[in-house]
Amino acid sequence: MPDGDSPLTKQTHTVEKIGGTSMSRVDELRETLFIRQGDPYGRIFVVSAFGGITNLLLEHKTSGEPGVYALFSNADNDHGWSDALTRAAGAMGKAHAGVLGHPADLSAADDFVRERIEGARSCLIDLQRLCSYGHFRLSSHMLVIRELLSGLGEAHAAFVTAVMLRRAGLDARFVDLSGWRDEGQYTLEERIRQGLSDVDAACEMPIVTGYAQCTEGLMKAFDRGYSEVTFSKVAALTGAAEAIIHKEFHLSSADPKLVGENAVVKLGHTNYDVADQLSNMGMEAVHPKAAKMLRQAGIPLRVTNAFEPEDPGTLIDDTPAQTPRVEMITGLGVYALELFEQDMVGVKGYDTAILEVLTRHNVRIVAKTSNANTITHYLDAPLKSVRRVERDLERIYPTATLNARNLAVVSAIGRDLGGLKVLSRGLAALEDAGVELVAAQQTTRTVDAQFVVPRDRMNAAIRALHTALVERTGKGALAA
Repeated sequence: MPDGDSPLTKQTHTVEKIGGTSMSRVDELRETLFIRQGDPYGRIFVVSAFGGITNLLLEHKTSGEPGVYALFSNADNDHGWSDALTRAAGAMGKAHAGVLGHPADLSAADDFVRERIEGARSCLIDLQRLCSYGHFRLSSHMLVIRELLSGLGEAHAAFVTAVMLRRAGLDARFVDLSGWRDEGQYTLEERIRQGLSDVDAACEMPIVTGYAQCTEGLMKAFDRGYSEVTFSKVAALTGAAEAIIHKEFHLSSADPKLVGENAVVKLGHTNYDVADQLSNMGMEAVHPKAAKMLRQAGIPLRVTNAFEPEDPGTLIDDTPAQTPRVEMITGLGVYALELFEQDMVGVKGYDTAILEVLTRHNVRIVAKTSNANTITHYLDAPLKSVRRVERDLERIYPTATLNARNLAVVSAIGRDLGGLKVLSRGLAALEDAGVELVAAQQTTRTVDAQFVVPRDRMNAAIRALHTALVERTGKGALAA
């Protein structure tokens, strides 16, 4: 990054991120997003891998189907993970063939994939051979392998995007933060500064990898949320005027597929408190750690629909709401793990031990409630992980009664819900819709109210609450 009076120090540029699903249609964005009327520069783009590539390289994010990493970590022989790596290479080739048209560009992208994939394959073969000796343990290297594989997808997407834009006449530069064949050791801040050291965004367009190799280890701290952390760090370090995430949809008052296209309203303006609540419900506008970086740096975040470039999208900052209102209704399937122990009354430490077990099994808590002898945690985790937690808790509390139920948490979220009687109105709406209520709660910080319902009634609950708390309030108020 240039020093002194460069454009990167005057807060005149933006840092913009494109997610994997949108990247798979990046050719459609060439004329509308990248090549814009007037000056196309003054923007730094951070890109994710093409849609589905990271699933093939690691494991499927939702189904858990093993990719190269998962197969390598459990490999009894070379064939499973190596074949998966070949499949990933094929998918990468198919992805760039869909966005590049010129034969020279296709050849360059093919060569890039071949060099990276075969380099990674050689590395894994050598590591597997080395760990066949008793002095070396594969387990101690697995996090590094996960980082290596992650960087392949991000580097491919950034390289292909830069090639595509150069063919279109833009001065686009591929900025590779993945550390490929780099012998130096850098912190995340040092890696970004080194990668952008001679970039002038005023007259060129940097296309930056969403993965950055660093001594902290992005995967260790953030796992699959690393690209948004890189994006936020780039924005903070360069003093961006605004950080922008381009998605394939608008942030709206609910899922339009559930409540109807005509019923939902674009948020338009909200704050980081709401973004945190959305993250907690598994509906990330931005990774919570990334949001924290932007918030502390005083940089507003804008979430737009990449395929509606004329729409300003939704601005997220620290501005309080002018009037109380419900901004969004969303739901998440959970397992409610209930621990009942008659001897709990007046005894400290029960919750601490439960939290230690949940942390050990990497189980995320969405919400929790407790009374004199019962603690219930609502967990976002697969059933097998919940069962492991149950077994550990049964050993710790042999006289306790444990029960896991398949439920859903449906949340009404807004910058300020004060005075809206969201809880009572929500209860009435669910009763009118015939949705059984299991539990409900609203914290003293009036940014959300949670309704716990049977899992198979989650969508019905979202529709009922959206009708009562959003639509009947008036679309004009919501969009303000």
